[in-house]
Parts: sequence; structure tokens; C-alpha cells
Amino acid sequence: MSKTVTPYQDQQGTKKEQVADMFNNISKTYDFLNHFMSLGIDIIWRKMAINELKKDKPQLVLDVATGTGDFAFEALSILNPKKIIGVDISEGMLDIAKQKIAKRCLSNRFEVKLGDSEKLPFGDNEFDAVTVAYGVRNFENLQQGLSDINRVLKPGGRAVVLEFSKPRVFPVKQLYHFYFNYITPGIGKLFSKDSRAYTYLPESVAAFPDGENFTAIMKAAGFKNTKSRPLAFGICSIYTGVK
Repeated sequence: MSKTVTPYQDQQGTKKEQVADMFNNISKTYDFLNHFMSLGIDIIWRKMAINELKKDKPQLVLDVATGTGDFAFEALSILNPKKIIGVDISEGMLDIAKQKIAKRCLSNRFEVKLGDSEKLPFGDNEFDAVTVAYGVRNFENLQQGLSDINRVLKPGGRAVVLEFSKPRVFPVKQLYHFYFNYITPGIGKLFSKDSRAYTYLPESVAAFPDGENFTAIMKAAGFKNTKSRPLAFGICSIYTGVK
């Protein structure tokens, strides 16, 4: 697996601690920048990932690295489960999620809690489905995090992971590299008080074991029927696996 990339390479602290600090720092501008920098395409990708679960009709869903809750809100709309629980290591992001939950009067169906994705605060075989959107790149120990996701899934339950990947087709590869490495950090610096967060983004994507490398880690973590589905010429990918 590639070397560990941390948000603040000149500072002390584990990757997990640094990721929590980073998201606390950018929580107030995160939603705006997310949609702005992706031109809104991230919303389409989220819908496509959630649709992977429609046939399963899960009633209790865990959203790991839930952030401000956008993926979970979309899942509530599309899947209509009885409940979604979101977990994240950033209190700042969860504060935004809680405000959105209250505003939409969804506290009976969507609950968030502070928690470590590699030591999930739940028992074995609890959830019908687990989702992670743009979060696995930030795991300190990727296989350990996936193993714990597998642990909390019910037998036959499905995990769906949405994550950036690396396009390999000309000219998408070159345009993607330019945008991610030069435009994205500039926009992040303009709107966010933590410009380093948007330098970390392309670095973490470059270091991430995408495609078949990621499905191999899923298999090692206990998943079967693993699949990788590239979107937009490989800019993003949907991964699925069954316990």
C-alpha cells in the first residue's frame, strides 16, 4: 500500500488526529466548496452510489465518515430506511449535520455520533448496510477500518464506498491532474481558512489504492462479491462488497 499522507505533514499527531483537526477547521465551508469545486456532479455520484442499495431495501444503515450528513440525507430520500446512524471523528462536521437534521425535522430517523471508523461504537451484525462517501482515503489503517465495517454488518449486508480514483485515459487524466493540483488548492485557499486541506486532497487521492487494489483490500477485510465501478472516466469510483 502507498505511503501514509497526512493533512499537516510538518506537525505532530497521527493521521487520524490530523484529519479530525482538518475537518474541524473547514467544516463551515465544506458543503459549499464540495458542490462548487465539483460543479454539482458530486450530487449525481452520491445518488448513483446509493442506488446500489435499492434492491436490498436496508432498514438500518450506518454512514461512516458522515461529515455534514449529505450522503445520509440522500440515502434517506432514496432508500427510505427506518433509521440511519452517521459516525464521524470531527465534532465540527457533526455540529453542521446536527443543525441540518434539526432544520429538516429528521431527528427520529437520522442520528449522528462521534466515533472512530476503525473502532466503530457498535456491536457485531447490527446494520443492514454501511456506506462511506469520500471517507476511506482518510482512514489511518484502511484494512482495519474495512474489517470493522464488515464486523458491524449483518451477514448478507452490503457495504457501498464512494471515493475519488485516478483516471487513466487521455486527456481526462491530464485535465484532472491540473484541476486537482492547481485549481482546487487555489479555490480552497480563497474560501477556507485552512488551505492545506485542499492540498491534502490531491495528495491523498494520488496515494490511495484505487480500483482492483482497493477491492483486494476489501476481500482481505472479509468482503465477498466485491465490485469496482468507475464513474466519469475514473475520476470517481463506486465499490461494493457483501458480508
